[in-house]
Amino acid sequence: MRPLINKITPSRGFSHTFYFVFNAALPLLVFLLVRISFVQLALSLILLSKWRMLAVRPRFWVANIRANAIDMIVGVSVLAFMVAAGSSEILQFVWAVFYAGWLIGVKPRGETFWVSAQALIGFAAGLMAVFVTWDHEPLGLLVLSVGAICFFAAHHFFYSFDEPYMRLLSYFWGYFGAALTWILGHWLLFYGPVAQPTLLLVSFGVGLGTLYYLDHFDKLNHNVRRQIMFIMVAVFLVVLTFSDWGDKIV
Repeated sequence: MRPLINKITPSRGFSHTFYFVFNAALPLLVFLLVRISFVQLALSLILLSKWRMLAVRPRFWVANIRANAIDMIVGVSVLAFMVAAGSSEILQFVWAVFYAGWLIGVKPRGETFWVSAQALIGFAAGLMAVFVTWDHEPLGLLVLSVGAICFFAAHHFFYSFDEPYMRLLSYFWGYFGAALTWILGHWLLFYGPVAQPTLLLVSFGVGLGTLYYLDHFDKLNHNVRRQIMFIMVAVFLVVLTFSDWGDKIV
């Protein structure tokens, strides 16, 4: 079943102006609320900006939430990055600009390439935010959060291709992300701000997504497939080989 609300496409005139002003003002308000330490209020504002998801009959709520999950993940992730930036006003403002660019320039696009890019951005941002914010939380919480992010990202990606096995593939990717997090979460390693599960999952996700995208448009040949697979395997081997596994148990 297609969601009743997937993307808000602004029309020209007054509604387009209002749409632009609202999406430009939201990151600024979030930035100001974080600066005055009203983080919970900023989170509420981000979630309330998606009120249209529930302005329909309840039987459409699940589909609408699933369709808008990536947008919410990006918003909440940006908030987490702002909080993690601490007292760095410049870095927090950079994240606010990034969020404005997402809302105005990336989220409204409906072409296959841009929908795929939306899934990747939400996927990477969500995973980074989870491990930055909850790196000392119980492993079960990390597993469930990563599994949900993987599922929603895959569902968003496959939706633009009308993939007949979209739900099955999304559940599989969610399970894979959760399983990998459960294994690596016992030795949670970080490379700067990036956790090891994030690096591996994003590498695999970009590689597999690129293969699917190129194959869908008949642009995938043997050499390209081999190069992408080689990069994925190389990243995996390098990460596992050069990681310090001693005394890293969470």
